[in-house]
Formats: sequence, C-alpha cells, structure tokens
Amino acid sequence: MTRCRLCGSEAMASVVDLGATPPCESFLAADRLDQPEPAYPLHLRVCTDCWLAQLPPLITPEETFSEYAYFSSFSTSWVEHARTFVADTVRRLGLDPAEKEAFVVEVASNDGYLLKHVRDRGIRCLGIEPSVNVGAAARDAGVPTLTEFLSPATGEAVRAEHGAADLVVANNVYAHIPDVVGFTEGLRALVADDGWVSIEVQHLLTLIEENQYDTIYHEHFQYYTVASAARALASGGLTLVDVELLPTHGGSIRLWARPAEAAGEPSRRVTDVLAREKAAGLQELSGYTEFSARVAKVRRDLLKFLIEAAERGETVVGYGAPGKGNTLLNHCGIRPDLLPYTVDRNPYKHGRFTPGTRIPILPPERIAADRPDYVLVLPWNLRAELVEQLSFVHEWGGRLVFPIPELSIVEVKS
Repeated sequence: MTRCRLCGSEAMASVVDLGATPPCESFLAADRLDQPEPAYPLHLRVCTDCWLAQLPPLITPEETFSEYAYFSSFSTSWVEHARTFVADTVRRLGLDPAEKEAFVVEVASNDGYLLKHVRDRGIRCLGIEPSVNVGAAARDAGVPTLTEFLSPATGEAVRAEHGAADLVVANNVYAHIPDVVGFTEGLRALVADDGWVSIEVQHLLTLIEENQYDTIYHEHFQYYTVASAARALASGGLTLVDVELLPTHGGSIRLWARPAEAAGEPSRRVTDVLAREKAAGLQELSGYTEFSARVAKVRRDLLKFLIEAAERGETVVGYGAPGKGNTLLNHCGIRPDLLPYTVDRNPYKHGRFTPGTRIPILPPERIAADRPDYVLVLPWNLRAELVEQLSFVHEWGGRLVFPIPELSIVEVKS
C-alpha cells in the first residue's frame, strides 16, 4: 500500500504485521483439502495525515460476499441488539406509522435479522445485501431484499424506484468496502435530504486498547476512530452529528450522520470521544507503536497454554468459527494437533474446515459428547452470552478459555 484510500497521502506507517493468511470466511469443503489455498499479507497500516487505519485491498468484496458463510440470526445477543436498536430508533426519529409514512433501508442487511423488526412495526423497508445465499434467506423470511453492492448508482436507482429513505442503517459494513468514498456517496444517494444515517463499526480505540487484533482480517479494509470516520463521511456529503459507544464486537461506535445541509452542530458526545481518542495518542504515532508487541504476547500466551495442556494429556476444543477466530488461529499457527476441532451453530459450516489451519468444524452437540477439559472460545466478544450457553461444561469440570484481551480461564457454573 503506497497511498491512503481516503485522502491519497503517501504517509503510511506500519501498525502490526500478521503475516499472510487466507481470507477468513473461505471455509474449506473436504474435497478441497488437497488443493492449493491462497494466502494474502495481513499488514495493518495507518495514514499519518488523516489517521485512517487500513489494509491493502488484496481481495475484492465480490470474492468475499457473493456467497457468504455468516448469518446474523445465529447470534442471540446480536438479534436482541437489533431489536432494541429498532425500538429505540423508531421513538427517537418519530418513525412510528401512526406519526408518518416512513421508509427504512439497511445496507448489508444479511438475513433480515434487523429489518424483520422494522417490518413487524408496519414500516416500509428494503434490505440491500450482496450475498446471494444470505439475501435469499432474508426474502424467505419475508424481508424485501435487493441483491446488490451499494454504489452511488445503486443508491440513486433505489431512491428513484422506492423514494428517499428516512433512515439508512449500515451496521458492520463500513469497514468492509475498499471504496469508502463511493460507498459513502451511495449512502447519501439513499437518504432523504432531512434523513438520518446510522452506522455501527468497530472502534479502533478499543481494538488497540484491548489487543483485539483478531478482528483484523482481509474483508475489513479499514478501522475507524470517530475522527477518521467523520472525515470519511464528509467525503460523501454526510456530516457526523452524534456518536454512541457500544459494547458490541468488543467495542463499537454508532455513528449518526445527516446530509451536510441538515446536520447542525455535533453533539457533546462527539467532542468527548474525539478528546478520548486524542488522549490515547491515536492522532500521532505514539498511540500505535506498542500494539505489535502486545499482539505477540497474546500469541505466546495462547500457544504456551495449548502446548502445556497437550503435554498434560488434557483436551482442548474450540467453540465458534468466526472470521476473527481464523485470524487468531493462523497467526498463532494452531493446527488440529493442538485444537482437534471447533464447533459452530451455523449448519453451513458443518463438515467444513477453517481456512489455512484446516481444523474441522462440527455441530455444537459434539462438546457434550466428548466432555473436553477446556473449550477455547473464539468469538470472545460474545463472552456473556457464551458463558451462559456453555454453562453445561461445568457438569464434568470443564473450563472456558478466552484468548482476548489476554488469556483467561473461566470456571463456569451451571
């Protein structure tokens, strides 16, 4: 990478180099295990002019998202998060059908996990989802869904056919597009001149503070602070007016933006978070220099635990097969000799293997059948939800292992 994709600067500094890994969602079928598997450099850099952290666009969104292995509805806590957001936002923006005839569009709407709550309130809605298989699941669930990638042309076409949106939602997608300016212009094309855009994306501040390096993977092209997100939004004609700090994905920001002509002054919360980011050194290189060393310690600690458990004859299996888990497994060089399998609630992944590390993915019931000594939880961001779901391992004295932000072993209670 020689130039920043947002501002064009050549002033790019290294944050952390995780080596080369396969795309994190390219789960392998059994008949592909003897075939070559491409791997790409995973090297995070930051622009020292606009402070956007970013990866080189070595794979395209079309390669990742035309058929996708992630279905949002398999996370109980994420579905509840969406339900609460819809209820709160309908009140906040006055979108109740009794008050106005509103229109809501969600970009990267996945399997309809969020828009079904909008539909159930009698509010007209449309999902824009690029993955053919996931979009089909949304339509099967009764959520109107267009199979497209968002671009300025897509936004204009949707607006021409359906009208301008009072609210555009873009959760966990703003990091997934290499053309951040074009995508933002697409959001502006969708939203009414007096409408709102709500974006949720992981916060670079917590990523660095909490050693969340496994959320760095090829389908995430950039990592935002509020400062860099405000600049990205402005590139497409949107102005940041409010921000919320969320616990999701280990620490996210919900950005509230409006067309520049309707925006007004930003809230106190925006200025407060900007001050926190500046105090953490994220607008100078000092805030990034120690991250690589802390990442290396996470790797050493996890490998030490797995090797010592194997030498004691204890069994460790995985729980979950998220994209972030594949960054962790590949960076640490974990193979089936240390982690014989992992399980996942998503049937799409059953019988497949993790990219690069070739670890089998099995149904969750396998854990109770095998009664392992430890369960390594790969979606650590769902800690509260999974401690409850996995409480049954207490029956045989099993324990849970969380690798991030630092290695911790948890004794669960039934």
